[in-house]
Amino acid sequence: MADGRAPTRPAHDPAASPVGTGRFARAGARTTVGIAIDAALAVFVTACLVLMWAYPEPATIPYHLIFVSIMLVYGFRIWPVPATLAVVGVLTVITGLLMVDAYEEGVIDLAELSEIPLMPALLVTMMWHARRRAAAHRELERMSTVQRDMLERERSFFRDTSHAIRTPVTIARGHLELASGNALVPTVREDLETTLRQLDRMSVLSNRLLALAQIDAGEVLPAQRVDLADFVGEVGANWSAEPGRSWAVDVDTDTDAVVDADPVWLALAVDALVENAVHHTADHGCIEIRGTASKTTCSIVVADDGAGIAPADLEHVFHRFWHRRPPNGPMGSGLGLSMARATARAWGGDVRASNRPTGGAVLELVLPRSDAEPLV
Repeated sequence: MADGRAPTRPAHDPAASPVGTGRFARAGARTTVGIAIDAALAVFVTACLVLMWAYPEPATIPYHLIFVSIMLVYGFRIWPVPATLAVVGVLTVITGLLMVDAYEEGVIDLAELSEIPLMPALLVTMMWHARRRAAAHRELERMSTVQRDMLERERSFFRDTSHAIRTPVTIARGHLELASGNALVPTVREDLETTLRQLDRMSVLSNRLLALAQIDAGEVLPAQRVDLADFVGEVGANWSAEPGRSWAVDVDTDTDAVVDADPVWLALAVDALVENAVHHTADHGCIEIRGTASKTTCSIVVADDGAGIAPADLEHVFHRFWHRRPPNGPMGSGLGLSMARATARAWGGDVRASNRPTGGAVLELVLPRSDAEPLV
């Protein structure tokens, strides 16, 4: 059986980048642009007011331009509420007086005076909606930040827990292996073997946590040409040495089928599929490990003669920390199948679950065939 050692990577410590300096620079640039926009708007509004005073007859044109320009700018520049209401109030009074003066001079109709309350009301309504949109955008950014921090904490938890488990497990295993070499009474030896098996489970859990942390961090998995027949034969030979099950290993493909993957990572993923089959078959149950290939893909299939997977559970088996209760044996961690699928997808593949017509579960890891002919 594969030893389940976690794939290792060289430490990556990129040089610190001046993110904070860049953020402050961008903020300063936005402030400068905002001041320039406000100044340009103030000049434009002042010019429109002068036109309304100097040329009362077409006063409605600059009057509308004043409020339309404020509406357009407010879509990009959301000012504080008190200052905004003060500006709108002052403009309403000034433009209202100019409009009334134009009416008294007989250059505009009485109906035009209805614009005096309507345009400010329309402007205030638009501002209210703009502020609601800005508040929704801030809430979305806050939720996104919370979600990103949560994912980062989860990755840190996986990584830190893996390292925290690995060291004491390695030390304890070394001492127990030394003790098992001594002459011991049968009951003590059985206890030592049981303890070693439990340490093996903890080691596998640690490796899977570390693997998930690396994949979640977006690290590109290594890849090299892996011969499907040789790989399936090696995995089958390792697991066939495991007592208590009947093993069938077959490679139903040509000898030239290869995939781009990393043997250690791929073995870690396939071991999770086989381990799942071991947990969900009875003693002396049959487990089949089979390699198949088509023109474009290669598959590693693990099938068993156990109870199978309930149809309602097929969509959940790859969720983290979700697991079925095995008919015998220890409860799993709920990370194996999730890690296997994440690993396969990192190379453009996938892991699928189904049931055999005759009973039992089928887990199939599919990867693109690296020697496949391009599709026309």
